[in-house]
Amino acid sequence: MERSNGARLRQRIARGDLLLMPSCPDPFAARIAEETGFEAVALGGYAMGAGTTITEPLLTMSEVVELARRITQAVDVPLIVDGGAGFGDPMHSMRTVRELEHVGVAAVHIEDQVFPKRAHYHREYREHVIPADEMATKIAYAVKARRDPNFVVIARTDAMQTDGYAEGVRRANLFAAAGADMVMIFPKTLEEAANAPRDCKAPLIYVNSTGNRTGRPILTAQQLAEFGYAACMDAISVVIAQYMAVRDVMLRFRQSGLAGIDETAARESRIGIERLIGLETYYRIEEETVERARA
Repeated sequence: MERSNGARLRQRIARGDLLLMPSCPDPFAARIAEETGFEAVALGGYAMGAGTTITEPLLTMSEVVELARRITQAVDVPLIVDGGAGFGDPMHSMRTVRELEHVGVAAVHIEDQVFPKRAHYHREYREHVIPADEMATKIAYAVKARRDPNFVVIARTDAMQTDGYAEGVRRANLFAAAGADMVMIFPKTLEEAANAPRDCKAPLIYVNSTGNRTGRPILTAQQLAEFGYAACMDAISVVIAQYMAVRDVMLRFRQSGLAGIDETAARESRIGIERLIGLETYYRIEEETVERARA
């Protein structure tokens, strides 16, 4: 019997070395991540919001599930999805788990922020966390909702930003006791980041948020491994790279009518793109079927 994506993710985490996961806004980026050797990919809220130009707080559960479905169909590596605040109360979180599990997602992270989520989170990091016991109940019911016991439920807490390090640790341990398989935390300083894996009683995920405006540390894989983190998600770099590169090409094209891309590199990239999206397989199928009929 084929292992589920959740089981594959658990097996990878159990290996013990740091798991790196880029947040990919679409199937194309996710397949590039897979091709370059990543063992898991993420679909983060910022990436989803930017990729759809809707912004994360306005995304509906059905939109998130559809984005996730498109990525799970495109890659063979496990996908971790940002479930926001679970789209409501415990019963809403239960449906979120079931819908994501149904489309092949390996894990979901649910956060202790208010629902609906505030847009200010992106600019001013003005989090509004819900009571810890309320979040623990939401996690417990999210765990109950999974049909595959290997589906990974991740609790995310933003309390270190709002209520300090000690409260973040307390919540991480409370959510682990409620059944969370892993916890995603947001330490504010290098010292907090170093201490958290020792103080928290669950495998921890660190989030590198490139360009964040609070000075929260961006840490290397070596640092995170030495501290004892189980995984690291890069939340925003792919989207930033897309914005910078595409905008640069657009400006050059607008100014001169030429994109300014080296022709040799462009040809090689087109071949790589066609290979990446499977066109070579489709070419072969056509040669064996419809093209042969025309000959």
